[in-house]
Amino acid sequence: MATEQKAEKEITVEEKLQALYELQKVVSNIDEIKILRGELPLEVQDLEDEIIGLNTRLEHFETEIADLNATIASKKIEIEESKIKINKYKEQQDNVRNNREFDNLSKEVEFQTLEIELCEKRIKEYSAALESKMIEQKITADQLSERKLDLEQKKGELNEIVSETKQEEEKLREHAKEIEGTIEARLITAFKRIRKNARNGLAVVYVQRDACGGCFNKIPAQRQLDIRLRKKIIVCEYCGRILIDPELAGITTTEE
Repeated sequence: MATEQKAEKEITVEEKLQALYELQKVVSNIDEIKILRGELPLEVQDLEDEIIGLNTRLEHFETEIADLNATIASKKIEIEESKIKINKYKEQQDNVRNNREFDNLSKEVEFQTLEIELCEKRIKEYSAALESKMIEQKITADQLSERKLDLEQKKGELNEIVSETKQEEEKLREHAKEIEGTIEARLITAFKRIRKNARNGLAVVYVQRDACGGCFNKIPAQRQLDIRLRKKIIVCEYCGRILIDPELAGITTTEE
């Protein structure tokens, strides 16, 4: 029975407008806290992403350097094997029975000599690539160290601001939830939609000098009268913000 009576008791339009304006003040205070933090959360996120990218790049360098070292070592082994073959062929030349055998062995010696020259050429190329990769690796490692220091500094700044404002923000958010609990869901949805589309986050504004306090477009006299009567929720025909009269906002006007 008590639940039915509570459901039947609906707040007036004026009370809804007061609640919406109070909610606007609370969320505006939360917005101010976010502005105080500035771009720090985004900067911290960007630095964290960059550090992940630099670590991945260093891992790739380590793999490439290891592969180049392995290839150079392999070419050096091939050179030693060719040298062994050359010595073997030269020894065999001392015991040949005819010119044909000697010429064949000479060709083998020449081929292995060319193989050595090719391996040496490849070693120079791989060594140059290795040196280049190691330079890039050092540059990347230095960048990573710098970014880690930057991240530590930015996190320190952000944590300091958050610690100073966390308790206040939590209280404001709790208060905002309490206010939202007194307002019907469709109005809260509309309020949040207007806030999202408004550049300054203002969904509820009061009339200032016969104009909308959000977009500053003039409001017709009859519409201003309707706003002062507080019998229905009126929105600005230009920007869509909810309009209230200055008195409801606690503003004393001295307009003629």
